[in-house]
Amino acid sequence: MDGTRRKWYALALLCTVQFMVVLDIAVVNVALPSIQIDLGFSQENLQWVISAYALLFGGFLLLGGRAADLLGRRRVFLVGIVVFTAASLLSGLAWSEGSLIGSRALQGLGAAIISPAALSILTTTFPEGSERNTALGAWGAVGAFGAVAGVLLGGVLTDLLSWQWIFFVNAPVGVGAFLLAPVLLGESRDAQARSFDLPGAALVTGGLVVLVYGITQANKYGWGSAETIALFAAALALLAGFVGWEARTPDPIMPLSIFRLRTLVGANIAGLILGTVLFSMFLMLTLYMQQVLGYSPLRTGVAYLAVAGTAIVWSALAAQLVTRLGVKRVLVVGMVFLAAGLAYFTQVSVDGSYTGDLLIGFLVIAVGMGFSFVPISIAALAGVKPAEAGLASGLINTSQQVGGALGIAALSAVATSTTTSDLAAGSDRAAALTDGFQAAFIGGAGVALVGILVALFVVRHSDLDSVGVAPAVEAEAALEPA
Repeated sequence: MDGTRRKWYALALLCTVQFMVVLDIAVVNVALPSIQIDLGFSQENLQWVISAYALLFGGFLLLGGRAADLLGRRRVFLVGIVVFTAASLLSGLAWSEGSLIGSRALQGLGAAIISPAALSILTTTFPEGSERNTALGAWGAVGAFGAVAGVLLGGVLTDLLSWQWIFFVNAPVGVGAFLLAPVLLGESRDAQARSFDLPGAALVTGGLVVLVYGITQANKYGWGSAETIALFAAALALLAGFVGWEARTPDPIMPLSIFRLRTLVGANIAGLILGTVLFSMFLMLTLYMQQVLGYSPLRTGVAYLAVAGTAIVWSALAAQLVTRLGVKRVLVVGMVFLAAGLAYFTQVSVDGSYTGDLLIGFLVIAVGMGFSFVPISIAALAGVKPAEAGLASGLINTSQQVGGALGIAALSAVATSTTTSDLAAGSDRAAALTDGFQAAFIGGAGVALVGILVALFVVRHSDLDSVGVAPAVEAEAALEPA
């Protein structure tokens, strides 16, 4: 197999595995009622089926990305596949609350190892420019499609088979990827690293885990409660300690010089906003369709076809436009469409219909997803040294996951608060729920408006042109075969 063909096959493998990882963020949502009945989950603990995954995924992404740079990207990728596949099987075989929550946490750890390793392999395989933009366009399309396909597939599998199959379907993908990776993927690592920064790894992982935990538990404890404030303070202290340590250690796990790339900083802020908006939006729409419109899990999943199908087309177009017009212009368009889609959903009604209340918004959101995921993925890696590809990949994934946890927690609080007030005032349940969802969509649209400002004023206009491509000599020095 010639080198050109091999790297495009490698891209297909990496995108397939990333699709599996992204899928498992959303696939559980539609199946939660069935899981609750079968395993006897309490209402209080049910959220941990989602939160346990998010906790370890968001907390270990930076560590996973840097470990890929230092220990070998293909090697770490394979370890992640083994962990994720085994955890998926355990999740499908779960027999109790505790067993499912534990296996979902292990799944999140596997995802935190896989995702940044896969993206860094992609970055070091394709040179910066139009070829990498095409590859990252495919990667962005997987992110956009996977986020929606998770809800679709979750509904289909839960209705036609059982909720266990939302986890079992990962097994053949994981086994196939493990067998193909040594054939299609080359090994590379940071040849200049002298040691592994254990204190830095402990501080950043601990800080992110505590931060995500605090966000996911804020609604339970109350956002202004002593417990929530203490968790956020502890996370801030750990992360501040991490920054202080990284500034003076000779071989840091995260060289702070990476933040001199303004486009990278802008991409990570935009990624945080994108995660905040999309994670919460899909949760609210799923609940609206099931709790207000009375959709079954299968019908809820099929309803998302309008987003899933068109998001792929817009992602492919966005990859081509980024090369011609630059990241900034495409990202601004994406954020505008996201804000418009969320604004459209603020009019959902108690007696709503798919065509009147949802379809137009789905089509608008699909444009926003394609035109946001792709430029953010490209900008987050533009100008990054090959030796730091895993770190940059971990950063953008962390931004999106922390944003997702924050969005679900904050906008769920807005929806719940509004619904509770309406019920206390005498509204019927359907009307109170609808008012809550409308309030959450208003909040999401406001966050998306901030994303427009970030795209306009933080991301550079000449982003891909202003960031030089690493010379071949530097790339070869940084990538030592393992």
